Amino acid sequence: MKYMMFVCTDTAPDTDKADEPDIDVWVAENDARGRRLDGNALAPRSAATTVRVRNGELLVSDGPFAETKEVIVGYDLLDCADLDEAIEVARSHPMARGGRLELRPFADLTD
Repeated sequence: MKYMMFVCTDTAPDTDKADEPDIDVWVAENDARGRRLDGNALAPRSAATTVRVRNGELLVSDGPFAETKEVIVGYDLLDCADLDEAIEVARSHPMARGGRLELRPFADLTD
């Protein structure tokens, strides 16, 4: 099952002083196991462009679509057996402590 994992900042990161996992190790391990299909960091939100069409008119604005303190800073495309495995993969990601991760399964549009 494929999951999009959004990597986000958080206004209340973990206060545990233990060393955070190394992102390069996390990437290498999950790539080697075939659980991470793709992933990347995103440019800062100041580079975001929002596109909408309303009443046939194109509306383009600078910045992210939502005003929030938390920001999506990256993504990983996961291929896991089920949600439990995806949670375990997310749990070991460094941003699980420094930010937050959102897992979303791909929709099954064949029904």
